[in-house]
Amino acid sequence: MSVLDPEIALQLREDLPAEVFATIVATFEADSARLLTTLEAAVAAGNGAAFHRAAHTLAGAAGAVGARDLAATARRGMKAAGNAEQAPLLPLLRAQAGAAAAELHALAGAAP
Repeated sequence: MSVLDPEIALQLREDLPAEVFATIVATFEADSARLLTTLEAAVAAGNGAAFHRAAHTLAGAAGAVGARDLAATARRGMKAAGNAEQAPLLPLLRAQAGAAAAELHALAGAAP
């Protein structure tokens, strides 16, 4: 696992029934997609407060499943001041969310 904290992700997979873990993975994927859309809209509108809120929520969701890189970048986004600092984070956040979702799906398909 390269983008997931193995202590968190593996512990979730081991402690939860497979169908519950799969639901968590699906929820993370849907929530991160929604939040990325919100972040993009906030940058387009120049709404720093909305960006901060969405980044905060994304950091929490990422941390909960062990997506450490995504959580760290989202926390950077929470500190970013204005579009000049926020906009460059969007492609990185999207890539990290995709990588985390892919690894979580692979983990969900692997036997505990």
